[in-house]
Amino acid sequence: MIALIRGELVLKSAPSLVVEAGGLGYEVEVPMTTFYELPELGSQVQLFCHFVVREDAQLLFGFHDVKSRDFFRTLIKVNGVGPKMAIAMMSTLSTDELIQSVNENQIARLVKIPGVGKKTAERLIIELRDKLAAFASTDGGAKKLGSSAAQSVSGDTMIEEAEGALIALGYKKSDAEKMVSAAWKLSEFSRSQDLIRAALKTLSK
Repeated sequence: MIALIRGELVLKSAPSLVVEAGGLGYEVEVPMTTFYELPELGSQVQLFCHFVVREDAQLLFGFHDVKSRDFFRTLIKVNGVGPKMAIAMMSTLSTDELIQSVNENQIARLVKIPGVGKKTAERLIIELRDKLAAFASTDGGAKKLGSSAAQSVSGDTMIEEAEGALIALGYKKSDAEKMVSAAWKLSEFSRSQDLIRAALKTLSK
């Protein structure tokens, strides 16, 4: 089992990345909460991992700290919630927002997550109630994974990257375009990850 990867960040394409370690390149899928904290390409990065082996694939999911990985593992214990859906959940809503949604029976909020229907939302509320308190934020912020100096790109490139990331998370192309368009009108952005974060926030309320 692969529990941790430490190496050079050689590729970022939300929500996936490639880390080179020991002469091998590992493709890792991460929630956007981890992607936001990634350093620039060529920097060293450390990720705590969850390794999934299936008949048709071997999948690696990475997280910026152990707490996030354990939260992911708690989510995938719910009947009907697989790794991809859990990544989408952690990308659409923050940990505290997910906890609030479960504790306050906010089905309407949960079904905005791609792949989550009413029945899945109800199962999340029933099966996770009283199990998530330990994951609530206590330090006010995520641990930085390294230097993340801004790297400006063109507006068209940012929009394309943001829409691609949302589609990869499971959103329909038309919905991704609407979310990015709505976020783009609200502020000015210099990094695609900031635009992705803002686009996801349009659905998290």
